[in-house]
Amino acid sequence: MMLNMLHVGLTGNIGTGKSQAALVFAELGARIIDADVVAHELMTPGREAHDRVARAFGTEILDPNGAINRKTLGKIVFGDRDKRLLLNNLVHPEIHREIFRRMVELEKDGSSGIIIVDAALLVENGHQSYFDRLIVVTCDPNLQLARIVKRDGISIEEARLRRAAQMPIEEKLKLADYTIETSGTLKETREQIEAIYRDLLLQEIKLRNYHA
Repeated sequence: MMLNMLHVGLTGNIGTGKSQAALVFAELGARIIDADVVAHELMTPGREAHDRVARAFGTEILDPNGAINRKTLGKIVFGDRDKRLLLNNLVHPEIHREIFRRMVELEKDGSSGIIIVDAALLVENGHQSYFDRLIVVTCDPNLQLARIVKRDGISIEEARLRRAAQMPIEEKLKLADYTIETSGTLKETREQIEAIYRDLLLQEIKLRNYHA
């Protein structure tokens, strides 16, 4: 496939502000593929991934409409590494195939631009090498825990378990081409994102000229 668009991975651990960063990139003009949205769609009732997960974890993870209760499933997998690995093995290959299918479709639709894949486990799954650039979002650890507790309505202990389930952010930062620090004000965070996007646009122009 001839690549006309710059492919960028956006990652960061739970509660660091990755999704908010993706929204700003979208406002600036990037084409966003959200791995979590893809996972939601693939795990709706009637889809193969939904059925595989329901068979593996039992009907107790289903709500009255047959949909997977992500909060219930989260409590199971974040406290048990083996079950978390089982879930990943059941759904991640299909999620990855769908993400790359969407990237191909965007390549067909547009002659230029920036595709950003927003994926929490991008580095854990070893997919950073598929992208031209990698952005890692980070923040103060205490602020991270407070955000998880507030967002998910869970205890501080559960928040720590969820954070511990992911690769240490320090390891991801070693691979980053760009870093976004979200501990400050929204204005400060946005300024970082805008600066990164300006640089990505320059990289995209270079890519386009290379293929011209």
